[in-house]
Amino acid sequence: MAQRDAKQIESLEHVPAGEHGGGFPPFQKETFASQLVWFALVFVALYLLMSRVALPRVSSILEHRRQRIEGDLAEAQGLKDQSDAAITAYEQALADARSRAQALANETRQRAAEQAEAGRKGLDAKLNQRIADAEKVIGDKRAAAMLNVRDIATEAAAAIVERLIGVAPAGQQVASAVADTLKR
Repeated sequence: MAQRDAKQIESLEHVPAGEHGGGFPPFQKETFASQLVWFALVFVALYLLMSRVALPRVSSILEHRRQRIEGDLAEAQGLKDQSDAAITAYEQALADARSRAQALANETRQRAAEQAEAGRKGLDAKLNQRIADAEKVIGDKRAAAMLNVRDIATEAAAAIVERLIGVAPAGQQVASAVADTLKR
C-alpha cells in the first residue's frame, strides 16, 4: 500500500503544469455563469430561511429578554420604593419614639422636681416648727435659769460678803442689791 501511494505521488509530480485543468474553478469562464445562478439561488434560499425562520426566533428571544429586563427593572424599582417607604416609616417611628421619650423624661423630671419641692416645703415646715418649739423651750429654760441665776447670785453674794466681813448680811438687802445690779 505504501508503494502504491508513493507511485501516485511520483505520477503527480511528473505531470506538466498545463495538464491540470486550467486554474482555480471559480475563475474559469465556462462555469462562471452557472456559479452566479447557483450563488443567487442559494443566497435567496438562505435569505428567505433566515428572514422567515431564524431572524423571527432571534427577534422574539430579544423581545422576550427586553420585556423580562423591563419587568425586572420595574420590580426592582417597586422594591426600592417599598424599601424607601419602609425606611421613611422607620425614621418617622424613631423620631416619634424619641419625642415621646423626651416628653416622658421631661414629665418625669417635672414630677420629680415638684415632689422634691413639696418634700422640701414639708421639711421646711417641720424644721420651722421644731425651731419654734426649741426656741420656746430655750426661752422657758432661760427664764427658769434667770430665776435660778438670781437666786444663785443672791446666795453667792451673801456668802462672799459673809466671808469678807465675817457677818452674814440680811437676805432682803442682798436680794435688792443683786436686782439693782442685774437691771443695769
